[in-house]
Order: sequence, then C-alpha cells, then structure tokens
Amino acid sequence: MKIALMDSGIGLLAAAAEVRRLRPDADLVLSSDPATMPWGPRTPEDVTALALAVARAAAELRPDALVVACNTASVRALPALRAELEPALPVIGTVPAIKPAAAGGGPFAIWATPATTGSPYQRGLISRFAAGVDVTEVPCPGLADAIEYADEAAIDRAVAAAAALTPDGVGTVVLGCTHYELVAGRVADALPRPGLLPVALLGSAGAVAAQALRRIGAEPAPSAEPTGTLTVLLGGHEAGLPDAALTYAEGRLLRGVGASR
Repeated sequence: MKIALMDSGIGLLAAAAEVRRLRPDADLVLSSDPATMPWGPRTPEDVTALALAVARAAAELRPDALVVACNTASVRALPALRAELEPALPVIGTVPAIKPAAAGGGPFAIWATPATTGSPYQRGLISRFAAGVDVTEVPCPGLADAIEYADEAAIDRAVAAAAALTPDGVGTVVLGCTHYELVAGRVADALPRPGLLPVALLGSAGAVAAQALRRIGAEPAPSAEPTGTLTVLLGGHEAGLPDAALTYAEGRLLRGVGASR
C-alpha cells in the first residue's frame, strides 16, 4: 500500500511516523512546499491553491490515500481537495482533538496558530464538542515557524509564551497545529504541575493515521516487515528529508526504516 501525506512543511512528520509505526510495510509519500509557508496568514483562496498544488504532486505517484496533515489546509481547502480527488483518492483531513479533550469534563486549553485561535472553525468545534467545558484558546505566534526551521531558541521562547497564557488549572492541552506534536515533550516540560499528574497533551497524528488505514480497508500491522519506501516531494520535486526534519525523532524514524528514494 502507498499512503501520501501533505502539509506546508514538516508538520506532516508526526502523522507519517504514526503510519510508519502502524504499517512498517507501507510506502509513504511526503509532499510539502516549505517555500510558501506559513499558510496560516494567507487568504482561504491562497491556501486552497497551494494545497491543491501539493496534493496534485502527491497524487501523481498514485497513492491509495492522501492525509491532509495540516490544520490550516484542512480548514481552508478540504472541500476543494475532496471535490477534485475523491472518490478515486480518499482524502483524510486533520481535526484538533477537542472532542476527546472535552470528554474528560475538566478545563483544557487549545494551543494553535494565531490564525486558527478564535476562528469560526475552532469556535464551532468548541461549541459542538465542548459546550459547558472551560476552554482556553492559546495563540502561539511563531511556534510553527520555529519548529519548521528547528530554531531551538525560538521554540523555547514561543513555548514559554504559550505556557504563560495557559491557566494553572488546565489538565489537558490540545495541540492544534501538527507542527506542535514534534515538540510535545518540550511543551509538557513547560507546564509543570507540582504534586499533580502531568498535563495531558492531545494531538491528532495517531487518530489520523488510523483513519487513513480504515479508509483503504487496511488493518494495523506494527510487526510487519519494515519494507516501506519513503518518497519526499518539496514543491513537487523529489528531494531528501530537510535537515531540520532530522532533528526530530519522527524524522529520524522515517529516514531509518525502509528504503528511500
């Protein structure tokens, strides 16, 4: 099987690594266009055009499914992507883990890009799944960019700023941008709770990977032979994983399992 994932940049690594863990024998296609990021501040029309270009590049390699591993692209471009590519190519979007966070009943926070924070889309999810629950929306300016370029100092500053806006009573944080899952450990370290359980961090990578397999009728097989290949497309052209990607465990896992081309 072949599963493609798309994003503006390396935010797709978390979901790709989850697919690799579930199916080490799956061929993966990672399609992005980091020269055009960030997508968050762009108009919906621009995001849709960029997302379609990245998706078309992946679709040329005839995958069995396409994961939109980007919250911004899922919000802005998912209808256009599905209108063009489905039913021939199943398209799986990314939704912030607001529903499972609300299921606990306690207060939680959503860390997201400034463009997503307070957006009608995010507010709609809160209204639908977390009515009556204490929810704090936390904007994280610069964090996705800092992660994209593995800028350690900038990551520390952005995480510390977001942590300062997160109420002490919050027991769960939803990571509302796929890039943020790559630094989940640093987010947890920035939210100490002396004498209490650590803050639970909820991302979407695991759920998205599982949904991709379901859409193509495949079962998880984590013990399968690690024969899956890795193809990286940057702006539609084959390339290697960016150096920044290899600073994260997810990027090293993808490079280290199976052959690449």
